[in-house]
Amino acid sequence: MPPITFTLTRPAPSPAALLGLGTLWRGMQDAAGASAFQRWVWTGCRAAERFDDPVLVQAQRGGAVVGLALLNRRRGRLWLHESGHAALDAVFIEHNGPVALPGPERAAVLEGVLRCALKRVPWGGVVLSGVGGDTAAAARRVGGAVEHRERAAPYVDLAALPAGADYLGSLSRNTRQQLRRSARAYGPARLDRAATAGEALEFLDGLVRLHTAAWQARGKPGAFADPAVLRFHRELVTGGVPTGEVDLLRIGAGPGVVGYLYNLRAAGRVCAYQGGFDYAGAPPHGKPGLLCHHLAIEAARARGDAAYDFLCGDSRYKDSLATAQGTLHWLRLLPRWHPRVLAGSLLRR
Repeated sequence: MPPITFTLTRPAPSPAALLGLGTLWRGMQDAAGASAFQRWVWTGCRAAERFDDPVLVQAQRGGAVVGLALLNRRRGRLWLHESGHAALDAVFIEHNGPVALPGPERAAVLEGVLRCALKRVPWGGVVLSGVGGDTAAAARRVGGAVEHRERAAPYVDLAALPAGADYLGSLSRNTRQQLRRSARAYGPARLDRAATAGEALEFLDGLVRLHTAAWQARGKPGAFADPAVLRFHRELVTGGVPTGEVDLLRIGAGPGVVGYLYNLRAAGRVCAYQGGFDYAGAPPHGKPGLLCHHLAIEAARARGDAAYDFLCGDSRYKDSLATAQGTLHWLRLLPRWHPRVLAGSLLRR
């Protein structure tokens, strides 16, 4: 069997060059079981703007691509599937990592891709945001990690629920009570999924309006305040809804709207990316966020999805509705000889 080879190239930061890369990327993302944040619908969204100094690392065996990573060079560092510009990266990537085919050599592919990238920027290092445990472990084998943070990622393990079992039965008594009281307060509720990109953009506008109102009431601007973030999401929704990789959901009760959910979908995993809920119009005992997510969870289960992922961030509703928890990592990878890595080793002794 031929060995795995790793190459680093510098694509032109242009829509035409990135279009060809998108074809290559889509050709392997399904076989690799890529997460919603590793698929081209996310990585390629406004790519010419986000990757203004792109670096592509490929792993190949016998001419076949077995691993891919797109990075951007900024401030002497390489940023995995990010730009390195704070405003553009405010979209907040999770479940990140090089795209690699499954199998016994996956760990070696992840390690080789990171090593290849690190050789390009040994002093600045490689920034890995929101990566899973396999990529974090590969980084530790390649070099030293600094600025390493871990965050919990709660989710509903739908695959672990026995057939016919009641999801509510897996939750605490207090959560069950809140959900039932909320359901009674609202009356019969309905969940509508945007069928077209145009309808999805209408739902997104409604979500942004409710989301912004809720955050401004707390004295904060909300996730969509920057025009660059809103441009990203409008393009992501336009490209992802027709392919089934993005869901815009509207939850209503009676004549009114309870809220909206903006979810990403890939490999049987639903990522609850963002929401907007009508707190001002909620009835007594109404919990719009809990109700909306509960209906979306039941819809995901009926569709045969394996997990409903709340992603990172501390929120009471996540702890209330989740049945399991993962861990994601934020770190900067540096060579073992780097002064910062050596200093960290001395402090740990």
